[in-house]
Amino acid sequence: MENLKLLPSKQQGVVLLTALIMVIAVTGIAVTLMSSSTIDIKITNAAQEREVAENELIGEVQKLIATEASRGAASDFFLTQEEAVTILINKNDEEYTEKRKDISLADSEMKSIMTNLNNGLLELNCPRSYSFTAGVSCNMVQVSTTIEYGSKSKHQLTIVTGIAQEMASTGKGI
Repeated sequence: MENLKLLPSKQQGVVLLTALIMVIAVTGIAVTLMSSSTIDIKITNAAQEREVAENELIGEVQKLIATEASRGAASDFFLTQEEAVTILINKNDEEYTEKRKDISLADSEMKSIMTNLNNGLLELNCPRSYSFTAGVSCNMVQVSTTIEYGSKSKHQLTIVTGIAQEMASTGKGI
């Protein structure tokens, strides 16, 4: 028992200091992993929102084309250059006009703009197809449909669709 009294009564605290350093290191690693997983969740949510918006947009374009096709001779796809509305556009401090018409569906929040691509008074020859018929002309139009998505609708996604509408003769017709 006398030998025990000779041992130093002060402890140095090395084990306590080592344990505290290990706790700090493990806490730092845990915080880094949690912030990394939060960023991964945000990226996944953004990709999912874009995918949903893209699918809605494709459905809207298909619905728009089907609606116009069901209108027959009254379809806006038959509008010539003169019948389309002229819009003054200012882009890069240069003004020019374009033949456009808003053909958005009534029950939709998405905007669809049709642009007539014919450069001149007459319609263009139709693109080649397997069932080519001589004398059939085409009215070339382009439809741009846009959706806004994300928090506060700060992102936009646009699909541009080219349409060659066959016409029985020069002018209107199916």
